[in-house]
This record gives sequence, structure tokens and C-alpha cells, in this order.
Amino acid sequence: MLAPMLPSFLLVVLLVELTPGPNMGWLALLSAGEGRRAGFAATAGIALGLAIVAAASALGLAQLAHASPLIFELLRYAGAGFLFWLAWEAWVDEREVSPSAIHKNGTAAKHFRRGLVINLLNPKAAVFFVAVLPVHVVANGSVAMQTLQLSVAYVAVATLIHIAIVLLAGRAHGWLTTGPYARLVRRGFAVMLAAIALWFLVDSFR
Repeated sequence: MLAPMLPSFLLVVLLVELTPGPNMGWLALLSAGEGRRAGFAATAGIALGLAIVAAASALGLAQLAHASPLIFELLRYAGAGFLFWLAWEAWVDEREVSPSAIHKNGTAAKHFRRGLVINLLNPKAAVFFVAVLPVHVVANGSVAMQTLQLSVAYVAVATLIHIAIVLLAGRAHGWLTTGPYARLVRRGFAVMLAAIALWFLVDSFR
């Protein structure tokens, strides 16, 4: 039996995921800079990260992070710091956006791990599962089954939107990473990644 509040929950998730945020910005930059293969690998990592956060929420770990200002602060700074590190790496390492680098050295696995880490270090994902998801769970049904269904629905909607972002941004990959302006484009991406890191940091205060 489907969760009674599933339709309204899907609408909320759709609106939340379509609102531009750091996650969306990083994924678009990655796909434009390194192509669809890297973007799809990162999307898979993001999906796994969201699923883990959902499972942690069900176990009460996300509630702990939400209730403890210290844990929330550590997650927020760690997430922003990780994005700053990606920006620095893109600035100094030409291979990061080299088309040939996409097909070697386990790059897809690397982007999968990065997508995973970024979402595990995003405290707002935990807050969503703690503050928004329970509102759509009715007491006269199986709470565990409803939580599972809503969590799966969230990850599915978010993943579909991320795939669309990868497909759209990936179309720009070819002309952004070849020619005499490739290095300038790479460093432009690094600056934008740093801006996204700041966005991630400021957005977590809200």
C-alpha cells in the first residue's frame, strides 16, 4: 500500500530539488567540464549518499546531528572545506578537466566517491529527512513502510533531476575543454567551485 501522503511529498521534493543549490551547481560544472560519464558517476554517488542519509534518519542518527549544534557545524564546515579542496585541485591540476583523463585512472570511481562524500557532509539533507519527511507520515499506518517509500521516492526524484542536469550540461563539454582556452575554462570552473563552496557554507545557515 502506497503512503497516503506520497503525492504531496513528491511535489515538495520536486520543488526542493528544482531550486538551484550547491549540489546542482557542482554537478552542472562537473558535467560541463569533464563530460557526461563523470556526471553520471557523481550522480550515482549523490544517490547513494542520499540513501545513506535517509537510512541514518530512520535510525535516529540524523536527528542527533540536527539536535547537536556542534555536529551540525562540523558537517557544514567539512562539506564546504571539501568543495574548496575540489576547487583548488581543479585550479592546479590540468588533468582534472582534460577529456582524455575521463577514461583512465579510475576517474569515474573518483567522481562517484566525491558525490557520495559531498552529500554525506551536507547537513541540510539530514534536516530534510528529519523535519520534512515526518510531516508526510500518517500515524494510522505503518510508519516504517511509509518512511521507506518516501525515502525511495526522494532519492528517485532527485536522481532523475540530476540526470537531466548532467545531460544538459554535458552537451557543453566538448567546446569547453578543447582549444586554446581550455586552461582558462578550467580555472574559471575552479573559481565557480569556490563560489559554490561559499554558497554551501552560507546556505547551511538558513
